[in-house]
Amino acid sequence: MGYSKQKKKRLSKEEEHFIATNQFERYERARDNGHLDYIETAKKCDAFYRGNQWDAADVATLDDEGRPALTINTILPTINTVLGEQSTRRADVNFKPKGNGTQEIADVLNKLYLHVADTNKLDWLEGSVFADGLIQDRGYFDVRIDFTDHIQGEVRISTKDPLDILIDPDAKEYDPKTWNEIFETKWMSIDEIEEQYGQKYADKLRVIAEYGNTMGTDSVEYEETRYGDTYTGVEYNQGNTANPEENRQVRAVRVIERQYYQLKECSYYVDAVTGDMRQVPGNWGERKKKKFADEYGLEIITRLDRKVRWTVTADKCVLFDDWSPYECFTIVPYFPYWRRGRPFGMVRNLISPQEQLNKISSQELHIVNTTANSGWIIENGSLNGMTADDLEEHGAETGLVLEYNRGSSPPAKIPPNQIPTGLDRLGQKAAANIKTISGISDAMLGTDSPEVSGVAIQAKQNRGVLMIQVPLDNLQKTRQYLAEHVLRLIQAYYTEERLIQITDEADPMKPEVPIVVNQVTPEGDIINDLTLGEYKVVVGTMPARDNYDEVQFAEALSLREVGVPIPDDLIVDYSHLAKKGEIAQRIRQMQGMEPMTEEQAQIQAFQAQAEIQKIQLEIARMEAEIQHLQSQSQLNMAKAQETAADPQIKVAEIQSKMEMKQQELALRQQLSQLTNDMRKDQSETQAASKVAVEAMKSGGR
Repeated sequence: MGYSKQKKKRLSKEEEHFIATNQFERYERARDNGHLDYIETAKKCDAFYRGNQWDAADVATLDDEGRPALTINTILPTINTVLGEQSTRRADVNFKPKGNGTQEIADVLNKLYLHVADTNKLDWLEGSVFADGLIQDRGYFDVRIDFTDHIQGEVRISTKDPLDILIDPDAKEYDPKTWNEIFETKWMSIDEIEEQYGQKYADKLRVIAEYGNTMGTDSVEYEETRYGDTYTGVEYNQGNTANPEENRQVRAVRVIERQYYQLKECSYYVDAVTGDMRQVPGNWGERKKKKFADEYGLEIITRLDRKVRWTVTADKCVLFDDWSPYECFTIVPYFPYWRRGRPFGMVRNLISPQEQLNKISSQELHIVNTTANSGWIIENGSLNGMTADDLEEHGAETGLVLEYNRGSSPPAKIPPNQIPTGLDRLGQKAAANIKTISGISDAMLGTDSPEVSGVAIQAKQNRGVLMIQVPLDNLQKTRQYLAEHVLRLIQAYYTEERLIQITDEADPMKPEVPIVVNQVTPEGDIINDLTLGEYKVVVGTMPARDNYDEVQFAEALSLREVGVPIPDDLIVDYSHLAKKGEIAQRIRQMQGMEPMTEEQAQIQAFQAQAEIQKIQLEIARMEAEIQHLQSQSQLNMAKAQETAADPQIKVAEIQSKMEMKQQELALRQQLSQLTNDMRKDQSETQAASKVAVEAMKSGGR
């Protein structure tokens, strides 16, 4: 956990009792000031989303009466439509330098944030938090440094159950930095507490629970060991525990984790030239603090700052109490709607029309069911071969034949009940109310009439997006707070040299690119020093990867048609080709924008050398043939002149061909040398090309 690295001081019994009692009282205040009501509402909203929309007592009553209890779950597709809208609007986080920040470090921070988002599967986590907010009114991220997989620590982002989080009852603003406190509470067994906090605390809790000296049933849960009965208590209930003489065993203890602000006296180093401030480490003594200031020419100032205190208790036992290692709460909230400290989601306002729709639909089905066998009117003793009970049982069967005694009145069907006029319109009105309240139209659901034009459907969809803009805007706030929190953690904990593998956002299939941060040079300079400078967070939105590529590909082709010289490899990068990365790489190699691999270069050099050797062999063969013909010509000097002329002609022809091959050889040798020279200069060409391509890609975002 985030506080496990902190050194804890030993508390006296009086101090521990005061801290634990105050902690539980603060928890009770937050619990009783709206949280209990929230839990009930949140559970109901979640049940309605899942389709469990009837009260158990109502279902039992209807079942006794033989009436159906239909569930026409329109909340599910409504919420899923909004979730789908969020999935197409991914966060586009960028860090911009301010003050003494630099663009180079800002670029590194941008890549590092993408790394953090990728390793934590932030897109999936955001979808879960967004769904929690829409359905259960609230969603929460938890952001802290985790040392499980990395000795230097890594930024770890997770989600929290909204039912476990109690916000400050006095909170008025959305931003958690304006709150005074926040709670996380959960039930843990004694064994779990021992595993996480140590045997000392577990034994202490066992003693407290054994003697019944606890803070109530909302602090400790018991279970019976006699007769196999279990005492569950009430999850949120006040009062004293039952008599310890009943020999109950502890089932669970409520662990309360509270983060809250307090004023703390802090010392800072100040650079008189730049004005840069850096907090003095809390574990430094006066001598070490002064020596460092004198060595680097810094001033020391002291002031009261608002710092986070972190306290964890279980009943009357203090598990942890110290200053938080973080500048703010680890909890980052998401609220779809926020009104004067009261957050709410979308589902809670859809419950009433959904219940209305279910009841009306159930009533309609009941009327239809009862219409099938509305009953008969018969004269006593008039039926032949059938009793009244038989008619009651089989009277609704198709093809039924009734025989009645001569002189008796024929059996008559009782007129069925008619569906009350306007009942169907009430059902339609209930369904329309759900769409009106949520802002999700038929066009957004994809169920609009086919007769409606595409332009009209698009207009309706755009109007629907405006109706859900508030939850989307609040999601942007949460993204902003989350990115700011991650930035603070990076600058505070990524202080040592480390190698980070970065995934290419444009092409995730490409190999990861290593980046070294806080690298110390032999001269003592630090490359990519993330700890210096100030940076602001700019959060925008971008389409999902597939939609984004499709739009960019279409726009790139359109621009090419009007004469804009967009590189071929960039167009291929935005296509949906199976091996687009390999194709784009080959295009860049052919155009001299990217060097060949070592294997490719070796193959090309081997082919060129083989071709040169082939030509050399042909020239040698021609030279040998010329020598043979010249020797033959000398031997035939005594013969007739016409006979002697034939070898001389062949020699001339071969010499002409040999001269052409020599010219070809010279050209190939020159080409080979030119290729080698070009390969030496390709690194500079590649760098310039990559800069141009990245500039075009960033411009397209």
